[in-house]
Amino acid sequence: MYMEKTAALEVVELLLTVEIYNRIPKLAEADLPPDVRQCYLEPDTETVKRPITVKGQDVLRICAIDDVESILDGLTFLSQDKSDSSLKLSDFDAAASWFAAQDSRELILTNPVLARYYEKFDPDVSYPEARVVNQSVLARSKGLKARVEKLYGEESEDLLKLVSIKLPDEVKNRLDDMVLTAEQAGEIAKAGKALDHRQYLSEIGLTEIGKILFVGPPGTGKTTSARGLSRWFGLPLVEVRLSAIISAYLGETSKNIDNVFILAKKLNPCILFIDEFDFVAKSRASDDHGALKRAVNTLLKAIDDISLVEDGVLLIAATNYPQLLDHAAWRRFDRVMSFDAPDTEMRRKIFEKVLHKVDITVDFAEIAALTEGFTGSDIRLVVREAVLGALLDDRKKLDREDILRAVEEFGKRNAHHQTGV
Repeated sequence: MYMEKTAALEVVELLLTVEIYNRIPKLAEADLPPDVRQCYLEPDTETVKRPITVKGQDVLRICAIDDVESILDGLTFLSQDKSDSSLKLSDFDAAASWFAAQDSRELILTNPVLARYYEKFDPDVSYPEARVVNQSVLARSKGLKARVEKLYGEESEDLLKLVSIKLPDEVKNRLDDMVLTAEQAGEIAKAGKALDHRQYLSEIGLTEIGKILFVGPPGTGKTTSARGLSRWFGLPLVEVRLSAIISAYLGETSKNIDNVFILAKKLNPCILFIDEFDFVAKSRASDDHGALKRAVNTLLKAIDDISLVEDGVLLIAATNYPQLLDHAAWRRFDRVMSFDAPDTEMRRKIFEKVLHKVDITVDFAEIAALTEGFTGSDIRLVVREAVLGALLDDRKKLDREDILRAVEEFGKRNAHHQTGV
């Protein structure tokens, strides 16, 4: 439950938020609290232009306070320009110190702009976590679906059939629950730095950054990682399956592809995740329908024209069949991240992760050695089988035999599925 704010606290929060936002260019519009963002949003461009100037009418609209003078009398670090009624902090440091000394902790933890400043002084304050909370509030206050409908009118219904849009706290997948390779962790760290330093990268001309291709066999964590990055970075997730967007409305495919990319830019900063990217290669190789080829060419051009640095969109595509992709598809991405079947040590760590809340007595190294060729998805299915098998015996404590039995059962079912026998 949010604290009840006093009038002075509300006004100082607004002015601190605006001042910090003006000072730090890499803070995004979505970092602003919903009421502040809505107040200063340019309706034609759907952007918030810097610098923001706070006027008396803004305080009335955002804080529902019309008696600003009485607040000014009590706080020496506030001042007002009588010519245009604009308010400002005459002493930023004094205002920041005063605000921190009040009952303002919950405000700081849930306002990304404030969290970005105060995390330097308080280890319990986290800018990424505040972004997750704020994105959820932003979604509830405006409604992402309503925003799409506003942007696309009657066409929004068809568009929403092709994409899934989720806020960070709606995504169940977490990177903390995964076992990543050093390469994968390194690429994720680089993407995070690129997000944090978009302004710098733009200034030095490095704009072709933030297009990553995930490659690897099914069940190795490509989709889970893409979704997990939404929570990790505190970014909305726009997810689309390429086969659906190309096949659903063949005559309208090129327009739909353009609309999906435009939508991602409008919802920036966000992650645009394209699954089944190998469908590009299948379509380019087909002579059956010229519309398919035109749609694929539209997609490749749209990828060329989107940028993390300039548009605030982290583009991730995933494929189970990288061998099908030709050079035209590969060269669109500045990074390729491999998701291979886990080795023995990774399988041991995955078993430990998945079973860390389960009462079990087992040698994880032994089990890992017995599951050569198993993916992370396979291991989770094995654990599910073992837990459900124990529950059939009215047990919540597992042992080595439960896991071995589940491994054997999974192996039989997998062989049956592959042979069709």
